[in-house]
Amino acid sequence: MLCVKSKIRYASSLFGIVDLLAIMPTYLSLFLPGSQFLLVIRILRVLRIFRILKLVKFLNEAEMLISALKASSRKITVFLFTVLTLVVILGSLMYLIEGEENGFTSIPMSIHWAIVTLTTVGYGDIVPKTPLGIALSSVVMIIGYSIIAVPTGIVTAEISFASIEDREKKRPKNVCNNCGNDKNDIDARFCKHCGTKL
Repeated sequence: MLCVKSKIRYASSLFGIVDLLAIMPTYLSLFLPGSQFLLVIRILRVLRIFRILKLVKFLNEAEMLISALKASSRKITVFLFTVLTLVVILGSLMYLIEGEENGFTSIPMSIHWAIVTLTTVGYGDIVPKTPLGIALSSVVMIIGYSIIAVPTGIVTAEISFASIEDREKKRPKNVCNNCGNDKNDIDARFCKHCGTKL
């Protein structure tokens, strides 16, 4: 507060509140024993990195990314529901193939194995031991590799669509005075729709 010119404006700003929240736990721990867990609030000071790196200028791109995620949310929800169904079927099938004697003690445990295998994490805590189980796990791994690209493709398509729309909005228009068509090329001399000279 001593360093800034406009003290009230700084105190009511986002970074002023973040600073207050960051230093308050230190003083609270002096008076209230057991309040040391509040020190985790100090992580909020990381928000200052946006000011230091001048990342505010990239907010427009962040808004485009958020709008692309919102636009693709239904497709991703359907995709996740499909993956969830696939995992339940594959996990149940693996439980039937391997059984409790090979470490697949329950269907939820087998579904956990299917999730770990399908996402290519591969903890290795449970592994199939029968030839049929090994074959099924190989199929699950290959399906996992093919599935990884799907949400990326969905979001990428939405981002490129938003980028094209943004470019179209910024592009200068060559509007026909006769019919009002604004889809003419910028260097066109005649209207695409009615043929009138531009």
